[in-house]
Amino acid sequence: MPTLERLLADEHDVALVVTQPDRPQGRGLQLTESPVKQLALSRSLPITQPEKIKNNHAFRAQLEAIAPEAIIVVAYGRIVPPWMLELPRHGNLNLHASLLPKYRGAAPIQWAIANSETVTGNTIMRIDEGLDTGDILLMREMPIAPDDTSLTLAPRLAAMGADLMAETLLALARNALTPRRQDDSQASLAPILSKADGEIDWKRPAKQIHDRFRGFQPWPGAFTSFRGKKLTVHACHLISDPAFDAEPGTTLIDHRGDLSVVCGDEQFLTIDELQLEGKKRVTAAQFISGYRLKSGELLGR
Repeated sequence: MPTLERLLADEHDVALVVTQPDRPQGRGLQLTESPVKQLALSRSLPITQPEKIKNNHAFRAQLEAIAPEAIIVVAYGRIVPPWMLELPRHGNLNLHASLLPKYRGAAPIQWAIANSETVTGNTIMRIDEGLDTGDILLMREMPIAPDDTSLTLAPRLAAMGADLMAETLLALARNALTPRRQDDSQASLAPILSKADGEIDWKRPAKQIHDRFRGFQPWPGAFTSFRGKKLTVHACHLISDPAFDAEPGTTLIDHRGDLSVVCGDEQFLTIDELQLEGKKRVTAAQFISGYRLKSGELLGR
């Protein structure tokens, strides 16, 4: 949505807004408009919401009648068909939230954090028929803070990406950009997340577990098992206590009443808030008291 806001602020002629069909959301499963659609409606912009685009003759005719100079693609979630790639003079310009060719795929923000990156950024590329393999037009870096999660990093990248797209369009209009091919040998993938990605493997190093927790917010989150039930970790942090020789997943309750878990590198991850399956979210102190947890009990079993 920040990109559309910036295009309108720069007085670009937005001839059509294409967004996903309204989807059921919430407990009531009511049809919900995307934020992009809500903004378009508030500005009285033409909107279309095709279920499919590859062989959609009506949609193709609609775009061909507009004859756009550029098609801007931001988190659309559909593969752009060849006929659409060839339509605009400046191409289909995609805002991708990574420093391509690193983290090609559906979840670049999440995997960058989960893989302990300290720098990410945005790339404006001209879409081709590959998976995020198109020529690079502009790129800009952004640091990842140690306490960033996907929820905190994504809005900053979106705001920066809107500015980068505006800069790209201006440079294209002036014929001042030279597209640059990606180095495929440096590529890495950021596949769509699955529920299994959120399961904590206590054999991993503590920092890696914590970084995956940060990256996989709000979904699939981070979870383990406790006494045969799913246990979701809602808040945690690393501590720098000396190494502790115990099986990964072993709980330790220290003199302060903090709940820590031994990880694969014999370092600790301290859990601050958690939620047992079917129960309310509680602090670690409430959990320890409520379940009479003692040091030495294993998680993930």
